[in-house]
This record gives sequence, structure tokens and C-alpha cells, in this order.
Amino acid sequence: MDYNFKAIENKWQKQWISDQTYKVEIDKNRPKFYVLDMFPYPSGAGLHVGHPLGYIASDIYSRFKRLNGFNVLHPMGYDAYGLPAEQYAIQTGQHPAVTTEKNLNRYREQLDKIGFCYDWDREIKTCEPSYYHWTQWAFIQMFNSYYCNQAKKALPISNLIEAFNATGTQGLDVSQTEELVFSAEQWKAKTDKQQQEILLNYRLAYLADTMVNWCPALGTVLANDEVKEGLSVRGGHPVKQKVMRQWLLRVSAYAQRLLDGLDTVDWTESLTEIQRNWIGKSEGAEMKFLVKDSTIEINVFTTRADTVFGVTFMVLAPESDLVDALTTPEQREAVDNYISDTNKKTERERQAEVKKVSGVFSGSYAINPLSGEEIPVWIGDYVLAGYGTGAIMAVPGHDSRDFAFARHFNLPILQVVVPEGEEVTEPATWADSKDSKAGTMINSGFLNGLNVPDAIAKTKEFIREKQVGDVQTNYRLRDAIFSRQRYWGEPFPVYYQDGMPQMISEDELPLELPEVDKFLPTEKGEPPLGRAKNWVYKDAYPLELNTMPGFAGSSAYYLRYMDPKNDKALVGKEANEYWQDVDLYIGGTEHATGHLIYSRFWNKFLFDMGYVIKDEPYKKLINQGMIQGRSNFVYRINGTNTFVSLNLNEQYETTTLHVDVNIVHNDVLDLDAFRKWSPDFANAEFILEEGKYVCGWAVEKMSKSMFNVVNPDDIIEEYGADTLRLYEMFLGPLEQSKPWNTNGIDGVHKFLRKTWNLFFNQDNNLDLSNEKASKEELKVLHKTIKKVSEDIERFAFNTCASAFMICVNELNDLKCNKREILEPLTVLLAPFAPHLAEELWHNLGKTTTVCEAQWPIFDPKHLIESTFTYPVSFNGKMRFKLDMPIDASRDMLEQAVKNHRSAQKWLDGKTMRKIIIVPNKIINVVVG
Repeated sequence: MDYNFKAIENKWQKQWISDQTYKVEIDKNRPKFYVLDMFPYPSGAGLHVGHPLGYIASDIYSRFKRLNGFNVLHPMGYDAYGLPAEQYAIQTGQHPAVTTEKNLNRYREQLDKIGFCYDWDREIKTCEPSYYHWTQWAFIQMFNSYYCNQAKKALPISNLIEAFNATGTQGLDVSQTEELVFSAEQWKAKTDKQQQEILLNYRLAYLADTMVNWCPALGTVLANDEVKEGLSVRGGHPVKQKVMRQWLLRVSAYAQRLLDGLDTVDWTESLTEIQRNWIGKSEGAEMKFLVKDSTIEINVFTTRADTVFGVTFMVLAPESDLVDALTTPEQREAVDNYISDTNKKTERERQAEVKKVSGVFSGSYAINPLSGEEIPVWIGDYVLAGYGTGAIMAVPGHDSRDFAFARHFNLPILQVVVPEGEEVTEPATWADSKDSKAGTMINSGFLNGLNVPDAIAKTKEFIREKQVGDVQTNYRLRDAIFSRQRYWGEPFPVYYQDGMPQMISEDELPLELPEVDKFLPTEKGEPPLGRAKNWVYKDAYPLELNTMPGFAGSSAYYLRYMDPKNDKALVGKEANEYWQDVDLYIGGTEHATGHLIYSRFWNKFLFDMGYVIKDEPYKKLINQGMIQGRSNFVYRINGTNTFVSLNLNEQYETTTLHVDVNIVHNDVLDLDAFRKWSPDFANAEFILEEGKYVCGWAVEKMSKSMFNVVNPDDIIEEYGADTLRLYEMFLGPLEQSKPWNTNGIDGVHKFLRKTWNLFFNQDNNLDLSNEKASKEELKVLHKTIKKVSEDIERFAFNTCASAFMICVNELNDLKCNKREILEPLTVLLAPFAPHLAEELWHNLGKTTTVCEAQWPIFDPKHLIESTFTYPVSFNGKMRFKLDMPIDASRDMLEQAVKNHRSAQKWLDGKTMRKIIIVPNKIINVVVG
């Protein structure tokens, strides 16, 4: 019986579905283990070979944990809302639900072909009302909550209303958009609408005017990662900064807890550092700079209050409300032009452009609160409105961006810190700012002579005493904009009464997405939901026209997988208490900030409200690397339709062209397939080397335009799913990016055939022995058990693949066909090549699935060496090898060498002068 991978894989994929092999239920007799893949967004192009990398890794680990006795939850679903489907709908008129369903079916078909152990009974799709019911429900809970800094948790908004009725804002320490002060009497005197407006200042889900990336052509707000160089990634349309009334989530309230939580999870240091930087905690002082000849104050947050004497100018963010107030008539045109240019950039781009200096003088001056000197107020795009106060005090002597700004605009630079080990120098001679983290203060009035830490402490005391500021902690993390002017997204469960937002009743959820005649904004510029007929609540109140963003559906999906059929709760108490949290989360680095911040925030909120039992959602997180494309090239002789092979290419003047990698094998071009590939090449001629056309190659991003996209379906058709799975792991470490290269795939496929041939003889008949395994065979097996078990736990799947190959080669050399060896080997291989393992398992006479087997236990006694193979040399040249007991005496070794039949050849006619023995190393015979 030959290794017919197509028949085997088709057979077991159907059988697993029929037997519900991967269905999982709560089982309190077994420990749980929850393995999760990051939520995929299925595109119309389907999967390429880079996409399954993380899925294969998580599948291997899921199977491994199941074989080790764990009850494993390994679900899959789809992040089904998004702009691509909507744009396609706009272009074609086809409803996004239709194209999305088609894409989902394509993904499912491809995933099934790879043989994943997903429990498809738990499948979720964010576009299904039964799913977004709970996204809407969570939004209502956030709207009806606020964050208490004293309790360090979210509390019902009704508690806050009670406090307002009793004592107003007195004694409250809560998260808020702006600090408000009022008494109980003043609160009670306000109208209901006024009170509702005030409460938006505190709610965790709230409406506010905020700066957004607005794309007129797409008719929607875009996230920072959807914009590049002032253009939308989707379509390349102009994007501008615009103030709009938007829904936001008060993620900033959880900044410190999001930081603290990073100390409790098993994530890589690089990933946690990215999160820490995104949250951006800084401790310092907020100071007041009075504007000259005005009552206006500029509030500035600084982590280095000790350097205030070095401030030589100030910079406002272009979005700051102070820009208009401080711009003088003489500077008005220049400022307006500068702001217009700035509005074309996203904040992320402004942060990234560290070498590009731009700015404009406002015309106004401020007064340094410590030195009393007048300092010019500039406007610059390297200052962001959302961080700190949207204004900075510039200390060019000790900050590189301030230094570059000062040099560019010829502004003064003053040294106020002399770094340790240095002397005072003239700033005009500097190439960049001086480090000021440690050193001695100069040119700083009452701080002169102090070291930096003492100067910081003394400055904080001074500004408090003189009431020119206060000590504060700031975070870079800002609230998440939660509105999108799109059709294809979750509707908000919101209606408006007297212009104020109200939540629809929870028992009326889900509020389903309505039909519209077009997926475009209305003639009035309203979002597409403005086209829906009767889009009102109780025939009276207008419903929200915006929809939720993409991250809404992906922020709590891991909880829904625990209990996907529950129509009474997002996740039931029993299910959450059993599954608790995600033990292993695998996904790409592109989600290292946004998704992880938002989902951690979402989980912490639900934890505060008592809906889930764990504060952090993801215990361990691994970012898999990318599989890059390996492009191939052909070389066309200029002015002809003749193509010259790679190593002859330099003899001609040629043009290099990308060629479809699917018609290239081991860098050799299939000439007939090339001629059929494009009408332009139908009559192509070739100059070959050794009868072959050898293509050039390079590692590039996998892209249709480079013809280097490899469809996993093609690999599965030619080599099988088990080969694809094992080969993707074999390519290199999981967390590193590596190029796709089919040149090595034959070797992996041959390995699987070799494994098959351990069970079947030359006549393709099953040939298994019940004889007891030899010491050598047990050594090979247990060496592999140890290596594979340890490497799976380290996620070193590439070295597992190598270990299997070594094992099978050694067993082949031993001509091993013993059940005692092959049965545990089959279980070891099952996570990596499940179809082959299942077939072999049943050929071993098993009637249950290999998924229910027990992982082999490593026994170290089989690796204890009882013999040593000595290399025996004569006059320093190795002539033969000698197997001897580990504890053999010197006399035994000498006698064995003398009596060995090969020794006679080298002793013939010569005298043995000396035998040098290094125990368990070497034997050298000196003859003469």
C-alpha cells in the first residue's frame, strides 16, 4: 500500500467531521488549555502560504496539549466587518454581506484542507446579529459606567449621579475629559439635557468633539494605520485632519492598570516594551506660562522641570485651541497655510518624521515662570494635541528635536546641565543636544550647583509653593475613537432624544444593520445609514448613523468562543469559570498596539463589572514572523523575445522581469508553462545552460504584482497538507520572518514517505513486528521523545522537524519495524502530520483516534550509554573503531586492540612500542 496522501487526507478530514473529533465541552475532570489564533479578516484573495504559519503552530501546540491530557479549546471565527468589503460594494453594487460570505466560505475551505483541529461548532462571525448583540451590550454597559480612580475600577454611572446630588464634584477622584467643579445645588439646578451633557464628561463610552483622519473620498474616519503619507492606504485618497463629533471609549482611564498588567503576563520583552511605549507613562510637573500682555496661560507638562531655565521658546500643537488666540494679525496667513499643510498628515506620520523640521511663529511671547524672560511661541507639527497639554516648553540644549528646531529657525540654545565628566562648552559648537539625565545644573538661578535628581525635587517644591504649576503623572495613551461613517459595521444601540444620546433597551438587542439603497453617504453628507428607511427608534427618535469600527468585534471575541451559543450572556458564569482566559495567543506583530490595548481594556472593564473572572485576557502571547515571498526572475534580451538563463545573463543587455513562481521549480523555469503564462511570451525563445533555464531570485514581500504569491491549495495538491504543515515549521524559528522557498519541500515530503515505509515493506504490505525493541532502537526513540517534547514547549517547531528526520533515518538504518517503537513515534508525529499519523495509528490496529492517545513519556535510562566506540589510531591515523564497555579496564582495552582482526594489518612486521589510552575518548597505538 503506497503513501497516497490525497486519499488519506481526504478520508480523515471527512472522518474527523463525522466523528466530531474536535468538538470540546466543559470537562471538570481534565485541566483546561485555551489556544487562540488572532481573529482573521478574510479577503477575497484567500489564503497564501504565509497566512497559515501561526495557525499551524497553534494547531501543533493544541494537539500536543490534548495528547498530554488537557481539555483544549481551539476555536476559529472571522472578523467579518471592514472597509474592503464596503469599497467593493460601492464599486459593484453588490451587498457586502454577499462578498463577505463568499470570502468566509473560501477561507473555511482552505483551512479545512490543512487539517486544523478547530471546533467549528464554536465558529463566530462578527457580522452575525447573534454575535454583535454582545458588542452592543458591552457598549451600553460602558455608556452606563464611569471610572473611579480611588476604587481603581469602573462603577455604575448611577453612583456618580448620587454623588453629584449629595456633594457635587467635591472629593471626587474620577476619570474625566476636562475637570469640572460644581456643587450639589448647581447640579440639581441644571436641566436634564445639561446633566446628560455633563455626564458625557465622565462616561466610559462618550460623545465628544475630537480630531480625526477624515477621508472625503471614502466618506469616513480612518485609523492611523489606514493612512500613509496623507493618503488612505485603501485607494490612495487624500486624508485631512478634521474635528468631528465622535463616539470614544475612555481607554485612558485604564492606562496604569494596562501598564501594571504587563508585569503579570508571559509576553516577550520587546512586545511588552511596545505596549509600555504606547501607553507612555511619564511623571513630571504641569507648569503655567503666562502669555505676554494677556491673561491667557499656556499649561505645559514636563518630566524635567529642572531645565525650565533652559527654555528659549515654546511650541504649540497645530490643533491647539491656543493657536487661534495667540496668532497675531501679521502671522495669520503664514499660520493658516502651515496648519493646512499639517492637516494632511496623521499623528503617526508626524511622530515618525524626526528628521523633517517645520514650524511657524505665532507672533506672541510667553513669560518664563522661573526666569521671567520673554520667549517666543511657535507652532510645530512635532507637538501633538493629545499628549500632555498640546504645548511644550522647548529646551534645545538638552532635547534633540528642540535642538533641530532651534537650529533650523535660528533660535537661542542655552546649556543648563553639564553632563558628568564634561565641562561647559558653547552650544554654537554642538552637533546635537547634550544628554541631561545626569550632571550639574548651571545658568539656572537657585538650582545652580545641584545634581539633576536634587534639582528636579527642588523645582517641584518651588512650583507648588509659588503656585505656578503642580506635580502630575501623564500618559500618552488616548481614548479610542469609536465611530466610523461606514455602512458595513456594527450599529450603535443608540437613539437621540432632544439631541442627547440614549441607549435602547437591552431586551431589544440586537439592533440589526438595516438595508440601504446605496453604500454611499447621503446627499446631505450623512453616513450611509442615513439612507435606511425608518431608521428610527419607536417611530420617533433618530438612531445613530455611524457604525462601530473594526476593533469593536475583535475586542471580546475570545470570551464569546467560551460560550458561543449563549443567548442570555456574552459568556456564561460556568463557561468563564472553567475556561477563564487564553493560555496561548498567537498572531502577528501588527496587533502589538491597537488590538491588544483595546481588548485588554475591554476585558478589564468586564472584570470590574463582574462579568468575567480574570483581569488579563492573554497569559502567553507569541508573535509569529512573516513568510516572505521568494520572487523569481527571467532575463529578456533587449529588443527581442528571447530569454537568457541566469548565469549567461551578463553576456547580453537584458531587462529583468518577475515571473510566476508557480511555474518555476528549484529555480528552473517550466518553458512550456511560461509560453502559456502570457500571450506576450507565446513565441518566446530561450538561451539555456546545460539544457535548463535557471531563474534569478530575491526575497520580497509576497504580492500579486511580483508574481510570488503561493497558494497553499497548490502545495497541498502536489505534496499534501501534512507536507505543507511540516515544511512551514521547518523553514525556521516561528518568531522570525523567513522567505518561502519550495526548493526544500521535496525533502520534507520524502521524509513523510520514509516514515510510511517504516510500516510497509517493499511490496507495500503492512509489516509490523511484535519483537522487543533493541537498546539502539529505544535510544533513538527516547532521544526523539525528549527533543520533541522540550522543543514543542519552547515553540521551536523547526528543530522538531529536524529531530523527526534524524529519528526516521536512524530507524531506517536499523531496519526497525517494531510496534514498541513505531506506536509512540506515531503519537509524536501526530501534532505535525495529523493525517499521516491517524492513518498509521489505525494501521497499528487502533480503533480510536490518535488525538486521544497518550503522549509518550521520556525514560532517561535509555540514553545512558553502556558502551563507547573508540577510534583506534596507529601512529596518529585512525584505522578502525572498537565498541567497548564504558567501564572497560586498560588491560581489557589493550587486549581487545591486539586481538582485533584489523589490527594485524597495521602491526604486520612492526613492533608495538606503546598504547596510549584516554578513557572513553581515543586509543592510539605507536608502532615502529
